[in-house]
Amino acid sequence: MSEEIFRVKFWGTRGSVPVSGPEFERYGGNTSCIEVRCGEHRMIFDGGSGLRQAGDALSVEGVDQIDIIFTHSHYDHIIGLPYFAPLYNPMMNVRLWSGHLAGIMTTREMVSQFMRPPWFPVEPDICKASLGFRDFRSGDVLAPREGVTIRTDSLNHPGGCIGYRIEWAGKVLALIYDTEHEAGILDPAVLRLIDGADLVVYDCTYTEDEMPRRFGYGHSTWQHGVKLASAGKIGKLALFHHAPSRTDDEIDEFEALARERFGGTFAARDGQVIDL
Repeated sequence: MSEEIFRVKFWGTRGSVPVSGPEFERYGGNTSCIEVRCGEHRMIFDGGSGLRQAGDALSVEGVDQIDIIFTHSHYDHIIGLPYFAPLYNPMMNVRLWSGHLAGIMTTREMVSQFMRPPWFPVEPDICKASLGFRDFRSGDVLAPREGVTIRTDSLNHPGGCIGYRIEWAGKVLALIYDTEHEAGILDPAVLRLIDGADLVVYDCTYTEDEMPRRFGYGHSTWQHGVKLASAGKIGKLALFHHAPSRTDDEIDEFEALARERFGGTFAARDGQVIDL
């Protein structure tokens, strides 16, 4: 049965910065980190603060082949990387992928500039794992592991961001976050990535009422997410990248309102597992 599993685990569902406190307990406070299991293959999308716990869990399971695939390299999507235990294990093989800085900076350069003094006490050469770096361009089709196909496209976010469509065993997962929509327009690139997907993970940082004050920040709303869900004929919609100020009660409210418009909606929470 394990060979047939297409499983999504949310290790971090917040955006911008980690949070803590009693008003954030149900949905969690870690920033973007999603583990995707396609049979025996393990991939992690983004290295937010949730990556630390993901690494500990994968180490306990004895996983020794891991791909970390970045949407982009803003702090909340890479801050957990130096604390990812498999990097320091000589028995591990870790490959890191990025495409949002194609022609500007390689994945190796991105990691090396982040993990070094004065921002971090040591450089990547302290890592004992077998590290591989993979660069691609938006629009490329990736094949990180046997049977896994990942289609890519650009999202509307400052500094660039990549959206992903992961296809395996007849199922489809689309990761569409850190993207800003234009009022009344459904982004053709997003529609291509989500078309008929079993699960779409979508940016719900703001509400439509908040958007006029947040123009240019590179984020979207749950209201726009449900419009895309209906247009794309998807199965389920996960509201993701919760604003750091968004309390559990507020997220509960948004989830309920979104379900009235698209019944397959749920608000993603740290530790949640979804099988496709």
